[in-house]
Amino acid sequence: MSYTALYRKFRPDTFEDVKGQEHIVTTLKNQINADRIGHAYLFCGTRGTGKTTVAKILAKAVNCENLKDGSPCNECPVCRAITSGASMNVIEIDAASNNGVDNIREIREEVQYPPTEGRYKVYIIDEVHMLSIGAFNALLKTLEEPPSYVIFILATTEAHKIPVTILSRCQRYDFKRISIDVISDRIRELTEKENVDIEEKAVRYIAKAADGAMRDALSLLDRCIAFYLGEKLTYDKVLEILGAVDTSVFSNMLRYILNGNVTGAISSLDDIIMSGRDLSQFITDFTWYLRNILLIKSSDGEVSDIIDVSSDKMEELRQDGAMADENTLMRYIRILSELGNQLKFATSKRVLAEIAVVKMIKPVMETDLSSVINRIANIERKIESGSIIETLDVPAGENNKALPQNKEEASGRKQERKLDIAVPEDVQNVVNNWNRIENKIGGMAKAALKQGRFTCQGDNRLIIQFEDSTTYGMVSDSGITAQIENIIAEETGKSIKVEIKLSEGENKQEDSFVEVLNKNIKMEVVEEDF
Repeated sequence: MSYTALYRKFRPDTFEDVKGQEHIVTTLKNQINADRIGHAYLFCGTRGTGKTTVAKILAKAVNCENLKDGSPCNECPVCRAITSGASMNVIEIDAASNNGVDNIREIREEVQYPPTEGRYKVYIIDEVHMLSIGAFNALLKTLEEPPSYVIFILATTEAHKIPVTILSRCQRYDFKRISIDVISDRIRELTEKENVDIEEKAVRYIAKAADGAMRDALSLLDRCIAFYLGEKLTYDKVLEILGAVDTSVFSNMLRYILNGNVTGAISSLDDIIMSGRDLSQFITDFTWYLRNILLIKSSDGEVSDIIDVSSDKMEELRQDGAMADENTLMRYIRILSELGNQLKFATSKRVLAEIAVVKMIKPVMETDLSSVINRIANIERKIESGSIIETLDVPAGENNKALPQNKEEASGRKQERKLDIAVPEDVQNVVNNWNRIENKIGGMAKAALKQGRFTCQGDNRLIIQFEDSTTYGMVSDSGITAQIENIIAEETGKSIKVEIKLSEGENKQEDSFVEVLNKNIKMEVVEEDF
């Protein structure tokens, strides 16, 4: 006897066996028990969630001779005939290959004849959204006023493609994605019946990889069992079969990226590819890994209900999350999401993946606001760790006064703010200690001020210029200016006038700074990207 796939072998044949769709099952059973059966149903939902299965159970239930609490008995001649596919009263049509007007006209002619056995003739039209406009129009009249013995069950994964005139004539039922817990329970149940020894961690991973589709989960399980026939299914074996990688690889990759280690990140990606892992699956899983970290960092409460990981893995995610801020994580997720779409049609997938990794490490390659914020965060992280040391010694003189030492300089680390021209000592002292002042400024103004640059007019005014009108608008309010002046006065004991301006020039900050240094200190300046 030929082998039967698990999803076919264990397909539910009663409403009680249907998993994860209790809201639909309960409604249909109540209709059958109360004899309030509709003439047209529309089952919507993603693949593998039970639309066709429920349609077949409903077809049996409305014709069953010995109903059991609204479910078919599966023992009477009518139930057995429908189960075996020999019944003339249940007609299944694939609209993907039978989508023309002539196919629907055949249905219109057939519905004139009552069922040979049972109460109802049931038409199950799968992927109904594939019907042509003409076919929908041909179906419309029959769907609106069918004979009393005819029931239409339409199934689709894309309900938005169905005309409103069809939708309004059907009872619509939306099938939900099935949860990981429900799929895991079903896998354990079936593996026990099949005498398959499987590790709990492997069960959870298969359930997660199915993405809410029970049929996909059983197909993946079938694939793993076939490869390791007679052996215990472990987590590592499942990863190998499905072309996935262990979560420790994601943690290492994230650390390489955050540390700016291009060589390490590309080498890790190479190991993944050379080990035969599926690149698209790795990108998808890595995106989910970053998503979990972002949820942990962004949530004020418990997130275990929406992140399906063990307590040990949760702690690892928290540790990894401590290394990156929310904006950086969102930027990484955006880059990976764009890469995932590109890989579907790319011939050089490896090259695209490597470019994406470099782009994540080098925010200077992008010009959007999130990348600029990421660059600033990288600089601040390096300053805090002491990896950026001031090496520029400017001799004191009439135009170049010696800069006072600050707390960072006293501890062996020096921090430098870029100025257009030399400024009075008090203003210079404010700039050198700007981090402490900036930290006391709350709200969106703090983030916006990171985009500004310092200039002056040779007096005791601190002028902050902005190239972008959006960030300028966020801090140009007089209340923000007064707040900055008050904080400066508290920190320094000096009264310094602060002015917020929108730059009229087209030169970027880096260009203006380099030009001023070349002009004033008469030495070669080397620019570095952080």
